[in-house]
Amino acid sequence: MLSGMTNDLERYLDLLSARQKLVASNIANADTPGYKTKDIDFQFEFESLVKGQQPQTIEATGLIAGPDGNNVNLDREARLLAEDDVRFNLASTLLRGNLKAVQDAISGSTST
Repeated sequence: MLSGMTNDLERYLDLLSARQKLVASNIANADTPGYKTKDIDFQFEFESLVKGQQPQTIEATGLIAGPDGNNVNLDREARLLAEDDVRFNLASTLLRGNLKAVQDAISGSTST
């Protein structure tokens, strides 16, 4: 009952964690000449994670590079961090709900 959805949520949280690390790396390299913004193709990678594969990074497209070749856009990176925070909170809330349902089933109590 629990394992299917819990495993998917766990993989989704892993993907969010990997993306958050990439975004943090992008921000840390915002002043590094020649640095190219990295991202994760979220849809493709979630499907891959469900299949048990590790996420792969891609070079973000459509970003304007400065004179030093760096194309990190701090506004974009801040937006990605905020989006991932919302996604993480939603997924962890769903996971807690699943675990609570199992706990209630084991203890025989009912949730309201």
